[in-house]
Amino acid sequence: MSVQELAKEQEPKQVKLGPVGWLRWGWRTLTSMKTALILLFLLALASVPGSLVPQRGVDPDKVARLYEQSPTLAEWYDKFQLFEVFTSVWFAAIYLLLFTSLIGCVLPRTATYVRELRRKPPAAPKKLSRLPHFASFESDLEVERAALRLRKMRFRVVTGDGWVSAEKGYLRETGNLFFHVALLGILLAVGFGSLFGYRGNVLIVEGDGFANTVAAYDRFIPGSQVSAESLEPFSFQLTDFKVAYQVTGEKKGQALDYTAHLKVNDSPGSPTRDYDLKVNDPLEIDGTQTYLIGNGYAPVFKVTDGKGQVAFEGPVPCLIEAKATMTSGCVVKVPDAQPSQLGFLLQFLPTSVPLTDGSYASAFPGELNPEVQLIGAFTGDLGLRSGKPQSVYELAPPEVLKKLTPLLMGKNVPKPLAVGQSVDLPKGAGKLEFTGVKQWVTLQTAYDPGRMPALIAAGTAVVAIALSLQIRRRRVFVRIGKGVVDVGGLTRTEGSAAGFAEEFAEIVKVLSAGDKDVR
Repeated sequence: MSVQELAKEQEPKQVKLGPVGWLRWGWRTLTSMKTALILLFLLALASVPGSLVPQRGVDPDKVARLYEQSPTLAEWYDKFQLFEVFTSVWFAAIYLLLFTSLIGCVLPRTATYVRELRRKPPAAPKKLSRLPHFASFESDLEVERAALRLRKMRFRVVTGDGWVSAEKGYLRETGNLFFHVALLGILLAVGFGSLFGYRGNVLIVEGDGFANTVAAYDRFIPGSQVSAESLEPFSFQLTDFKVAYQVTGEKKGQALDYTAHLKVNDSPGSPTRDYDLKVNDPLEIDGTQTYLIGNGYAPVFKVTDGKGQVAFEGPVPCLIEAKATMTSGCVVKVPDAQPSQLGFLLQFLPTSVPLTDGSYASAFPGELNPEVQLIGAFTGDLGLRSGKPQSVYELAPPEVLKKLTPLLMGKNVPKPLAVGQSVDLPKGAGKLEFTGVKQWVTLQTAYDPGRMPALIAAGTAVVAIALSLQIRRRRVFVRIGKGVVDVGGLTRTEGSAAGFAEEFAEIVKVLSAGDKDVR
């Protein structure tokens, strides 16, 4: 046989894993600590868009505003589910992979932890002087007395012929294990809450009421195990809403406080009680929490059609265009107007002031000089009876808007209307009157049965990681000869030798108590 053939024959052969081998490799990779940490980092990274991009379940008004200001960008956000990050498919995939990885980490760690608890400290080495920490002193100390003193210092002790072995710091592994179990508990609590909990958003104008039913919500996101009967039967009425603003200084116009005054009925037939709803101070009824998440203006209009009949009367919630001044865009649709439907585009100015170019703007977010600027008045079919859904903040889709006949636009629009003023439409089409100002609030009602378990699990994780980082495993050995006691010690935790030196000196001091000759 030639040298080349011999060398070729001795080359290591590639082993094909096969389906079972690949599955085993995949499981080991998924359940490794490295993979768990990577998935935990990805979960945190995936949560970032939920803070940067407005979420439909939290602030639908900002989502609607983004669609108006940047429709192309909003469509791309929607394609990647960035408006609903925490219920998206890709977030759920990371969540489930992390859940599986943690289970794979916890199970073997639990088995190892149980074995460690049952394992006794090893016998004392013969040469204690070779250990990192060593001391020797003359004493008539006995094995039983040395073991007793170490037990009082909360060491686990094993004795033998002339030696004592002690170990301490098992809570380190306990903390490590409980930290992983707590992370798993957090994921379970979040999953339980998503199954049996729900969230809903609703916009309410001053004077209107709300009952906790599915039909009353503008947007309702139930868990898969939630039915209409699962909702708590409470109700309330928004009697008043107040906002306090900074009126002087550099921060003039900044909101200081929001208060929604409610008349609450905890259940049908229960007595009415007053409640002041504030930001971060939710109304809680049997575990269901109602949060104040947004506010705006709802000017009140009265529209008389061409036949002299009142075709519309009531408040119209407006979409905020400039948060600093609360300048808001309003859309009034009057499908019942005769002989033709009417539509209005308006701008609400809470504190209207004239500008040098003849236009008007709001100088303050508070309601000091409320006026409404008419942007455009239209007549024609608004497309409301086509069956296609339309936004309440949009007069009509572009293709429908092109077919409408403008009544007032551009230079033909009058000056802003104050409360009580009106404008007559050309060609006897009707009249628009600005009759008053109300405010609206957006509320989010949430029921999450996993909230308290998640809090407990998070607290457990904090305590457990503190135990894992601060406690160190250490061993102490004692050998007793003829009038001489040797003590040796070492740590089983990397990087904790310096901290153990002081403790070892204290241990030697306790063991040699009553003996003067220590070296």
